Amino acid sequence: MPTDGLNVIVTGSASGLGAATATILAKAGARIVINYASSQSDAEATAQACRAAGAAEVVVVQGDVARDEDCRKIVAAAAPWGRLDALINNAGTTKHVAHDNLDGLSAEDFQRLFAVNTIGPFQMIRAARALLEAGAKQSGSAAAVVNVSSVAGLSGVGSSVAYVASKGALNSMTLSLARALAPLIRVNTVCPGYIDTPWFAKGRGAAAAQQVREMVTAKVPLKIASTADDVAALVCFLASPQSGSMTGELVRMDAGLHLVN
Repeated sequence: MPTDGLNVIVTGSASGLGAATATILAKAGARIVINYASSQSDAEATAQACRAAGAAEVVVVQGDVARDEDCRKIVAAAAPWGRLDALINNAGTTKHVAHDNLDGLSAEDFQRLFAVNTIGPFQMIRAARALLEAGAKQSGSAAAVVNVSSVAGLSGVGSSVAYVASKGALNSMTLSLARALAPLIRVNTVCPGYIDTPWFAKGRGAAAAQQVREMVTAKVPLKIASTADDVAALVCFLASPQSGSMTGELVRMDAGLHLVN
């Protein structure tokens, strides 16, 4: 496994894609900081699963990435290790509003989504920069930042205009920071399409989630709905030295949906 022995922070890792990513890292013996904003019980369950899977160490830290002081607190949990090999910016949020319902979004909605989805990753990278650079110097290969974005930021189609805009901004920021932080830190972004997790159902309800799952599966060339484990495997590859020559990449993973749109 290419993630053997890495020191990693995974934001938003109490459940879903973040938890799946942490579990893969744990199986490779990584040290992991698990972060949650509000779901402490889920985070503790993920931590227990990671310990059982073989993680060298697991630390659980509450923090909202929209708050700079919380970002610094999350990174401080990894400071005793003396280095970070990877930062995975997975925390995200949305508000489900039809794109033509312009009155359905307020300035506060935009500010909250940008605070979590765009400013949060920036603040995490800024807080972790010194530890990531230390990791690069100790290992002899660039440390990794992996941002979790969405095909919404590429296509303009997603849960709301504010969400699409925040993910598009994250994609652009990836390119900027990949230039700025090289050669010690690589910055790449995963842009998943539909992921078969409870996240969508929480926002739109179980019936709507099932309808979307069936629609996506019928439409995409591969006739599958990507799972959290599918996307987590890609995230872990980008966090590992095996992707050491990749930076500034926006990696789409949508089962071929872009081929038919």
